Amino acid sequence: MLSALVKSKKVIVCCGAGGVGKTTTSAALGLAAARAGRRVLVLTIDPAKRLAQAMGIAENARAPTPISRERLDAAGVTTGSLDAWMLNPDVVFDSLVRRMARSPEQAERIVSSRLFRHLSEMVAGMQEFTAAEALYDLSSSGKYDLVVLDTPPARNALDFLEAPGKLARFLDERIINLFLPGKQRLAIFRKATELIGSVFNKVFGPEFFAEIQEFLGAFGGMFGPMRQHAQGVRDLLSGGDAAFLLVTSPEASALVEARYFRDRILQMGLPFAGFVLNRSWARIDGLVRPEELAVGAEASGDTLSGMLKLGVLAELELKRVKRDQHLLQQLTADLPPRAVAIAAPYLGEAIEDLPGLARLAHGIAGPS
Repeated sequence: MLSALVKSKKVIVCCGAGGVGKTTTSAALGLAAARAGRRVLVLTIDPAKRLAQAMGIAENARAPTPISRERLDAAGVTTGSLDAWMLNPDVVFDSLVRRMARSPEQAERIVSSRLFRHLSEMVAGMQEFTAAEALYDLSSSGKYDLVVLDTPPARNALDFLEAPGKLARFLDERIINLFLPGKQRLAIFRKATELIGSVFNKVFGPEFFAEIQEFLGAFGGMFGPMRQHAQGVRDLLSGGDAAFLLVTSPEASALVEARYFRDRILQMGLPFAGFVLNRSWARIDGLVRPEELAVGAEASGDTLSGMLKLGVLAELELKRVKRDQHLLQQLTADLPPRAVAIAAPYLGEAIEDLPGLARLAHGIAGPS
């Protein structure tokens, strides 16, 4: 069970392919931690509409939204708290600039620039950067005991680990200064700056190049702190307070993706906690075979005939149970030390409300 993770970790990152119930599992882990008395935030990318409504996630919210005490009480959360936020890259980066700028005036110069509004389009990986930034900032704020991050359903989902470093390299003073006159001491770099200015003036016009210089000049002094911040993100996610969980399903493509993520996580030296096999029949909690059902001696012929037919269906179900239990054994065999592989209980149709999340939380992390 995952009770130890939700009770002790500061960060849990859920990865996996699309369509395996990763967002629902992230929300259930958050709810399990809240039931254990912790202050929890679930950061998600694109939740299903009904799940977003159940958790009170607004699409354009500028800050995490707390789930009401009344709804938490109904889900078995008596002492903890649970907030949720659908990541908004513009809000996160705006907050970063205002926090790291040397003065409110400098921050205002940056965020009011036309280029700032298009920065997410200019720099590849800006969404991944803001995911890492939000995770680091909110887990370090002291407001939450645990932050659960639901990553995008793609093979580049782990790019958020590298994004802060990539952005810091993009914003390297030695490169940025080539765009700024008067910053170069050596003649060769002054010539390079003049050449860059000449090319940009011809291609984009002097007005646009002056806007670029104004924007980059306003960033002066922020590059060092941003690089230190990038290292802080990496330290947090590679330390003992973090755990990476892979959510998968019995589908062959999902299992391939899960093993790919596992290999990459281990290669990056990150704390791999294990697998959650979702939407499977590996768990047999409460399963009753037809022959175990008591049928009275007075049962009609139709009843006995129906029982025989149910027995055929039960055998088909048991074959699927055996298949999924074999998959779980294979995942267990692939684990490094101290990692676990568990099967989430099969709860039928999609879980899109707090009572359903509470049942899933109980199934993967035990009773509160």
